[in-house]
Amino acid sequence: MKKQNLPVAPQTLQKVPVAFDLSADALNKWESGIRAEIEDDNTISILDPIGIDYLTGEGVTAKRIAAALRQIGNDRDVTVYINSPGGNMFEGFAIYNLLRNHGGKITVKIIGIAASAASIIAMAADELQIARAGFLMIHNCWLHAVGNRHDFRATAETIEPFDLAMSDIYATRSGLDKNVIISMMDNETHIVGNDAVEQGFADSLLPADVVTKQKESDPNSSIKKLDALLAKAQLPRTERRKFIQELKTSMSSAASESTPCAASDVQINVEIGSTAKLSNSLKGILK
Repeated sequence: MKKQNLPVAPQTLQKVPVAFDLSADALNKWESGIRAEIEDDNTISILDPIGIDYLTGEGVTAKRIAAALRQIGNDRDVTVYINSPGGNMFEGFAIYNLLRNHGGKITVKIIGIAASAASIIAMAADELQIARAGFLMIHNCWLHAVGNRHDFRATAETIEPFDLAMSDIYATRSGLDKNVIISMMDNETHIVGNDAVEQGFADSLLPADVVTKQKESDPNSSIKKLDALLAKAQLPRTERRKFIQELKTSMSSAASESTPCAASDVQINVEIGSTAKLSNSLKGILK
């Protein structure tokens, strides 16, 4: 499908009093070590949460993607690799529009998961390929809001058109009836590789040798897994951020107080102390 035949995603200039969050299920299923086997100078990799990741300060933003497209050049074809658990819907819409409006051909390759906002980005392709073990996850906007009943009512009314816009994009891309798409979004649907092709979301399956899996040695991957566990326990994002920051501070302090002459013992003590602190803290949170 030519990407220009897809709907333009809405943009909002209105300040909406919400915080978008990652689905705990998507976070749990996201393997951050999955990478493309080969990348070149016309490749864009979307391998992190969409928007600024509050855990690491990293993330995929429209500003970053716009800069990458400028560097590649508007008339050149672009390959976009995606392995992302989703994130900020507004950033996702903005990135979708950037790719949709690009002059060259956009080939999207889902090498892992394209969930939530990342699944919207994936739709902005002239050609969409997906790994056999990869999957899309589509749902309604996932967010946190604060305020009284009037604020919540206003937030729901503000967000509803964006859910409908997502359903338009999915329906146009797949050819499925819009009511079917709305039902899939209401039920938070995971669509594996073969099904994504059969249902029209993707054009073909990726060859297995396109994808490689790196060892997740980055400490951030462990932090993200802890965040997923806390999210599954229904701990609000603000509390998760506070807890993880306190844990990181505690581990850093323990390491700095150690003497260099007993490095191996220090490491063991730090790990034991940190594990004990984590265990005690989690008992209070997950009880």
